[in-house]
This record gives sequence, C-alpha cells and structure tokens, in this order.
Amino acid sequence: MDTTYNSNEDWMKLLISKTNQYLQQIHLGGGAKSMAKQKERNKLNARERIAYLCDSEKPFVEIGAFAGFEMYEAEGGCPAGGTVAGIGYINGQQAVIVANDQSVKAGAWFPITGKKNLRMQEIAMENRLPIIYLVDSAGVYLPMQDEIFPDKEHFGRVFRNNARMSAMGITQIAAVMGACVAGGAYLPIMSDETLMVEGNGSIFLAGSYLVKAAIGENIDNETLGGAITHTEISGIADYKFPTEEACLDHIKLLMGSLGDKPKAGFNRSTPILPKKATEEILGQMPVGNAKPYDMLEIIERLVDESKFDQFKQDYGKSILCGYARIDGWSVGIVANQRLVSKNKKGEMQIGGVIYNDSADKAARFIMNCNQKKIPLVFLQDVTGFMVGSRSEHSGIIKDGAKLVNAVANSVVPKITIIIGNSFGAGNYAMCGKAYDPRFIYAWPSARIAVMGGDQAANTLLQIQVSALKSKGQVISPEEEKKLLDGIKNKYEKQTSPFYAAARLWVDAIIEPRDTRTLISEAIGAANHNPEMEAFKTGVFQV
Repeated sequence: MDTTYNSNEDWMKLLISKTNQYLQQIHLGGGAKSMAKQKERNKLNARERIAYLCDSEKPFVEIGAFAGFEMYEAEGGCPAGGTVAGIGYINGQQAVIVANDQSVKAGAWFPITGKKNLRMQEIAMENRLPIIYLVDSAGVYLPMQDEIFPDKEHFGRVFRNNARMSAMGITQIAAVMGACVAGGAYLPIMSDETLMVEGNGSIFLAGSYLVKAAIGENIDNETLGGAITHTEISGIADYKFPTEEACLDHIKLLMGSLGDKPKAGFNRSTPILPKKATEEILGQMPVGNAKPYDMLEIIERLVDESKFDQFKQDYGKSILCGYARIDGWSVGIVANQRLVSKNKKGEMQIGGVIYNDSADKAARFIMNCNQKKIPLVFLQDVTGFMVGSRSEHSGIIKDGAKLVNAVANSVVPKITIIIGNSFGAGNYAMCGKAYDPRFIYAWPSARIAVMGGDQAANTLLQIQVSALKSKGQVISPEEEKKLLDGIKNKYEKQTSPFYAAARLWVDAIIEPRDTRTLISEAIGAANHNPEMEAFKTGVFQV
C-alpha cells in the first residue's frame, strides 16, 4: 500500500466515523426521558421491536435512518422521521417493516414521516414484499397539518396504498402496540390481519377527550377502543395478546405460514468472494473526491472472483459497462470512470464526464440487459455531460437524451450507488432518484447537486455582485470574499449526503464495505416480483 492509499483510507474512515456518530444520536429517538416512559408502560421501543421480530442471523437493511435529519430543529427535531423502517427477514421471509417511534412526539407524523412511510410502501409494491406495520402513533403532527394532510403524496396516500397492495395480493399485517387514532385508524383495518396488545394498543377515530367535547360522553380510552373492545365487541381486530413479545411471536407464526409465490427468476449461481480484498475498497476513493482514480479497482472489490466482463471496453471510456456477478447474482454494471484517457483521435478525455460515445455505449448496454433480464447496478461518480462547441456540434444533447431514454424505460430492477459526485444531468443519466431505482444508496463521500461547489458558488457570486452593483453599491475584495465563503458554506451543506438522506433523495448512507451485501439484498427483494413489462425505448434521435 502507498501513501496515497493510506490517505484515502484515513479520509474514508473519518467520513464513516462521522456518519456513525450521527446515527448514534438518531438511534436515541426522542431521548432518554421518552424512552424511559416506554419502559414504564412495559413497552419496547421501535428498534427493540424490530430486533425481536427479525431473524438475527439475516441482515436487516434500515431505510431512511437520516430522514428528517436537521430539518425540524424549531420543532425539537424528528429523528429518523419518527419511524424506524427497513427490510429484514421474519421466519425466513423477506419483508418490509415499518415501526412508529412513539418516543418522537408520540409517534406523530411530520411531513417527512409521510414521505418515508410512502417510500416503504413503494418498496413493498415494487418488489411484491409483505409489509408489517408496528403501530404506535398519535396521528398527524397538528402544527404542520397543512404539509402532511391533503395532498396526493401526503398522509391519506398511505390508505390508498393499503387498498392497492391488498388488490395486488401483497400481505399486510398490522400490530397495534400503542395509540392508533383518527385517520390512522384505517391502516390496521385495511391490512390483512390486525393484532393488538392489551392495555396499550387502542384504535379509535376520536379519543376520550374529543368524544367528551363532541358528544358529551364520558368514557376511557381502553373501553372506547382497546384490545378487548375490538376483539370481543366491534370485531375490528383479529387477535389480542398480553405482551408485545407474544404479539410479535404471532407475526412470526403468520409469516412462517405464507405460501410460495412465483419469482422473477433473475439468474443466481453460488456466491464467490472477490479475489481483491473488499476491505481495500476504503482506500480507492481519492481524498475529497478531487483526483482521478480507476473505477475498475472498486468494481473488482465488489464482484465475484473480481471478474468483470467489459462491454465495448475500448469505446466510450468515461463510462464502464459490463457483466459480472455480485453474491452470485448476475448483474449489468454501468459506472462512471474517473481516469483521464485518450480517445481514438488522440484527444484527452476528462474522467467523470459523460461524452457522446460513452452515452451511446451505456444506452446500448442498458438495452442489452433489459433484453437478457439482467438487473442493472449504477455506480455514480459523475460531474455531468461534456460541454463546449465540439460536444454540442457532435450532438451531446441527442446522445444524452438517448441514455436518459434507456434509463427511464428500463424495466429490469435498477440499483444505484452514489459513491462520489452526482451532478447535473449526470444524476439523471446514471439513474438518480427521479428515475425509479428500486434502491438508491450513498457512500459518505457522495455529493449531490446541480453542479460542483466551486462552479456554483462563483456563478451565484457573480449574480449577487451584479445585483448589488446595479443598485450602486461598491463591493470591496474583502466583502466579495466574505460573500463567496458564505455561499460556499451553504452550498457545501446542501450537497452533503446527510442533506440528501434527510430528504430521502437516497434510501441510506452506507458503509462502502457493505455495498456488495446491500446490492445482493436489493436484487433478492426485486426477485419477488415476477411481473415485468416489455422493454420499449420510445422515440429518440439516432
């Protein structure tokens, strides 16, 4: 190992450490005081419920841990969006699990909570996975009701999805372990089976205080909508249990009884570890993602036997395309190459930029993978498409549109990993969030923005300085530098992976060494959905 490798590794480990420090804070939920109140009522917290429910020997992939990160500070914060969620195994069955975190504002729904819950339902629908709801929520967070209640992608969409998933034959199981009130009361009843915990679980459209105010009736919450009421009188719930553990044990029983369903049939052979050590992946990304590096070195530390069969190896070198296996799964890989190289005309090509020939090659490769029913893995480190007269006259927009067309219309599962830059239209062409990847993850080194920080800051500075000068204000060099630094700091924060993950532009910030496992789990999830449309690219210029 050389000094460059060591520097790169140290930088990446610092980023991983920073990510883990944030996660430790997030895992505290609403804080020690709120967690203690759960224990006083003989309740597990959201993470404990999931840990008890899932098979310990199988991975649990948490989705949206950073949801809401640093977004609601005036409201006291909303760690993990007030919901702990992910994909795990229950009695051998892969499933989506969504657990309200009652320690965060009594499990109330913030705007990001709605977005996260809808994302989890989207994952269940796209991959035909069973979904388990562990319900413990006070409903909509009233001070922000206008941002969570009425729109298409708001709270009510959850119940629409309940109905759609039921029609699709997707198993839904709801365990009511705490409050389930108002509109939220529809979720468990629209699930296939409803379980309740005695003494803590309750379901009603209006609680006892509201009932008193509305119709003058005096009644306690347990009599109004507790487990005994709904299993013995209303018939709304199907089972009641004395403890949370007994309730969760029954979910395991139900999941173990599910029959087999057709699979997509993606090809998988016996997994073989990479020949190049996965551990060494930490030293491949240059510090600050500022220098060229060979993406092939990263790919060979992800794929089985480090074998990567390149497609059009000597053409369009700023994008690597090829076939490989990851944990046994057959995949097609589309990856940005950051090495500076020469094309056939002897012209220098800048790494990380998409050129005409690269776009053309990648579009053709994506079409091939759709033809062969091979899932696609995108490894993003892209600064955008090449600009300038030479590229424009060669039709870069036409070739870029061809690639975007192929990505948008691709019907095989797409898994996107943002390992470095994800700028401008390069984000779109390499299957960013807007292009429906089944799963999209980011390394701690990821940066997502319309353009690089320096270019954006200088562009914004010019606009602001021009506006001030038009008003007759004179800007000194010192003031201009101060203005530039302020713009840069704000832009740097907005391009960080934490900012992106807080808004669910990515599903999670992942440890680079876990990339191989997460891709494998993603394809395993996608394999549950046998339905696939015919691949059509639509109209594009040739």
